[in-house]
Amino acid sequence: MIAAIATAFICTSLTAQAQYGGYPYERNMRLGLVFNPNISWFNFDNASYSGASSYRFGYGLLADFGFSRNYYFSTGLILNDLRAEEVRDMVSGDIVSPVNNTIRIKYAEVPLTIKLKTEERDYGRIYGQFGVTAGLRVSARQRTDLPGAEHQSLSGTDLVRLGLQIGTGVEWNLGGNLGLLTGAAYNNGFTRAMRNGGEPKISYVALQVGLLF
Repeated sequence: MIAAIATAFICTSLTAQAQYGGYPYERNMRLGLVFNPNISWFNFDNASYSGASSYRFGYGLLADFGFSRNYYFSTGLILNDLRAEEVRDMVSGDIVSPVNNTIRIKYAEVPLTIKLKTEERDYGRIYGQFGVTAGLRVSARQRTDLPGAEHQSLSGTDLVRLGLQIGTGVEWNLGGNLGLLTGAAYNNGFTRAMRNGGEPKISYVALQVGLLF
């Protein structure tokens, strides 16, 4: 299904290139390498659980396919490393002590978004972006803050993560076909991250920095 959608956009992009080929900076396709520092956190539906945010990063490849002069289908492949804290109560006799459990989950994510770009200026173009991300879990680990605790594999995590993403930024002209991407995005996870621990969803805010070719 995803392959069919991507093929359709590529074919449309080729038509757009022929239509707008007279503009030196109009490209029907653009590739880039990105680095995305992020801050992620858990959203708990169960009030018995709480958590705290933590920071990691993602990196990978992005691709924009133009189907009109200012409208693009934006996708890619991002290896996203997300980390958040879960606070749970540990009972020892009559004593209840909160324990922080740091959970780190890596996803291979594919953005499926529409990117709206302004007209080309000397500095570059401003864009807005909206769509979804589909991710597959690559690894999952956890560590409690108890003395002597080490990282260990985390079971019970869901294989697929889906998120709703919205973002904005600037594509700066660096000369020729080289550009600098700077932006920010909010990704709201709407599928469960793991089956235990209150069945939380994981969301994040990310900065986006990359080179466009």
